[in-house]
Amino acid sequence: MPPLSTAQKGPLAGIRVVELGNLIAAPFAARLMAEFGAEVIKVESPGEGDPLRKWRKLHKGTSLWWYLQSRNKKSVAINMRLAEGQEVVRRLAREADVLIENFRPGTLERWGLGWEQLKAVNPNLVMVRISGFGQDGPYRERPGFGAVGEAMGGMRYTTGDPDRPPARTGISIGDSLAALHAVMGALMALLSIKNGNGGGQVVDVSLYESVFNMMESLVPEYDLLGHVRERSGGSLPGIAPSNTYPTREGAFVVIAGNGDAIFKRLMTAIGREDLGNDPRLASNDGRAAHASELDGAIADWTRTRPIDEVVAALDAADVPNGRIYSVEDIVADPQYQARAMILPSTLPDGTQVRMPGIVPKLSETPGGVSWLGPRLGEHTADVLAEIGYAPDEIAALLSKGAVAAPDGQGDSA
Repeated sequence: MPPLSTAQKGPLAGIRVVELGNLIAAPFAARLMAEFGAEVIKVESPGEGDPLRKWRKLHKGTSLWWYLQSRNKKSVAINMRLAEGQEVVRRLAREADVLIENFRPGTLERWGLGWEQLKAVNPNLVMVRISGFGQDGPYRERPGFGAVGEAMGGMRYTTGDPDRPPARTGISIGDSLAALHAVMGALMALLSIKNGNGGGQVVDVSLYESVFNMMESLVPEYDLLGHVRERSGGSLPGIAPSNTYPTREGAFVVIAGNGDAIFKRLMTAIGREDLGNDPRLASNDGRAAHASELDGAIADWTRTRPIDEVVAALDAADVPNGRIYSVEDIVADPQYQARAMILPSTLPDGTQVRMPGIVPKLSETPGGVSWLGPRLGEHTADVLAEIGYAPDEIAALLSKGAVAAPDGQGDSA
């Protein structure tokens, strides 16, 4: 992949997406579609725009996360609290294939931008609605953040060490899982239209359900066996041996020796053929019952050796393993580089920066990056002209504060 490849001929070329979201879930979903060729029009509030512009680490006042999350998108600044701004959004929806939003349920309805109103102007619209708890049910009006979704979806309860409070992953995984479900739902709905199965529809994605969908056999294990899966640190409950083990210099390595043949090779590699040949440990159910014994034997071997030696020995034995990577390890790794997962990019001010590459890899219509995050309202005039607004109408909207020019110029709201 070239340093900055074009996404205009990607598999979603010709699909227009309107994004009414802030921060993480809806913008991440729209970003994924933009990377594969969709035209994504990001609607932001005049003035400050998406709060993500100021989140985490900044470069000259703008978030580096923003530049990643908004690559390939067009920014249009619209005040949706004004009737004129609401009409602009309706006209955008009229020309769109997909609209993605993550407001609290009922907010868009109060602005005249709910499903019934937008379906009236575009019967083939796919409206993706991301919220904390979904569009119905007793919790629908509660504010929802990814952290809450992770907690209620079951992930937090099972994450961390057994003797410590529940932990969280170091990223906003609940929002990201919702974004992936949102894209999946949007593409399913578009395919349904293409196959002649009707018109547009609502794709209702909740944060807690997106997390819950990842929780494997949690429910049937509880329902039939009364089993409550608890926190287990670095191990994988009921699957052994699969854990994180210390090495001599204090680094850690993940070893997954849970296949029957793999287990025997692992035991040979660490000099414990006695365990590899033990009939009690020939299958996973027996190994799971003796997981602590196996973890102890493996840790006794790893902690006396440097991590490079551990990895080399396991690779030679064809045992799945991996050192715990920091970002420093990631950007230096030859596999990441060979797969174009560390993408040289250029910020709008000319600064060179490495960004994550594109996932997944499509052989014939790959995704790509055409530009990084736009200025607030950078594309307002162009997009409004594309959907039929005359120059004097655009000027009137600017003067009323219903829309804003780049960086808030012309905004009086």
